[in-house]
Amino acid sequence: MKQKTNAAVLLIFTVMCGLVLAIGGCKKKTPSPATEAKLKTPKIAVELPEKYNTPDGMILDKDNNIYLNIPNFNNDKFPAVVLKIDEKDQISEVTILPVHPDTKKAAPLGIDIGPDGNLYIADNQGFVGRTDNKSRIIRVNMKDGKAVNTNTVATGIMQANAITCTKDYVYVTDTNMATVDGKTISGLWRFTYPELISGPVNVAPYNTESDEQDPHLVTTFVTEDEEWWGTVGANGMAIADDGTIYVCNFGEASVEEIKLDAEGKVASQKTLAKGNGMKSTDGMKICPETGNLIIADFIGNAVHAVDPKTGKVTTIAKNENNSGGVGGKLDKPSEVCIRGKKIYVSNIDLTLDGNEHDAPHTISVIEMDK
Repeated sequence: MKQKTNAAVLLIFTVMCGLVLAIGGCKKKTPSPATEAKLKTPKIAVELPEKYNTPDGMILDKDNNIYLNIPNFNNDKFPAVVLKIDEKDQISEVTILPVHPDTKKAAPLGIDIGPDGNLYIADNQGFVGRTDNKSRIIRVNMKDGKAVNTNTVATGIMQANAITCTKDYVYVTDTNMATVDGKTISGLWRFTYPELISGPVNVAPYNTESDEQDPHLVTTFVTEDEEWWGTVGANGMAIADDGTIYVCNFGEASVEEIKLDAEGKVASQKTLAKGNGMKSTDGMKICPETGNLIIADFIGNAVHAVDPKTGKVTTIAKNENNSGGVGGKLDKPSEVCIRGKKIYVSNIDLTLDGNEHDAPHTISVIEMDK
């Protein structure tokens, strides 16, 4: 069956990003499905100034600092930057990210820390209108907690979104590579550190005419939802200690589970959870205490927990659309990060799904039970 890339459809995704939750958060005891009375009430952890108007990807470092990507899509007169949120929720600027040589913009979504201590960032050029495989992986070289310089270590990706570093590999989701009969095809790429060091690696575009693909492409996903968010496929990602890979399929409101064999080939791939209160699945993290998944639901304005053993979904927090983020309310959440008993949530606040972008620009926090 002949496939074709649909640039118009891909551009719809340019307003989308980034994630996740353990059933009942990080509690060891599995709760029953949430009711309105049991929902947690988010508060403001960080209120950002206008120059940091679009918070998205987050990752926790070994010293309990959160690194936060600020792509500034909502007001791009300000450059894209990486911030650090310390244990007292105070922010500092780590670095301004390098713009793409063609678009003169940077569009950072996912962020992770490699075993080398450096930051790896998924730069989604689809957000600045480029759907011609311009997305990149940027490495921010760190020393003593400070940014030294940056390198582009991989290119040729269509819609780079989530990024996860393991001991041996860097994985990146590609949210919309092509369409087949109106269905979105998205994917998962994998790179080794040695090739990124000697890079940049330039991957070949998804092959719409053949089953032969670039060897860096691990697997693909299909998104069939008829709403606009059906153009948004592979999004958030997390990898368990046993190597199981979890990928959020945004438009399907699902979490996909992938297991690889010893050669790195897909041994099994299945849908772990779908719907059941989730309207979309954006950013994701694994609760280190329980192994449960924590998910930001952009469309549902919610945060959910998914039990990786049973696929059961529990809603942690939820509020009305177009909340304005007042008092810490969720305002189009795109990513989560877990620090102790707190779930930090990036409110990307994009102007989609009836939402208006407005101040305050916030990171919400959900306090979980002790």
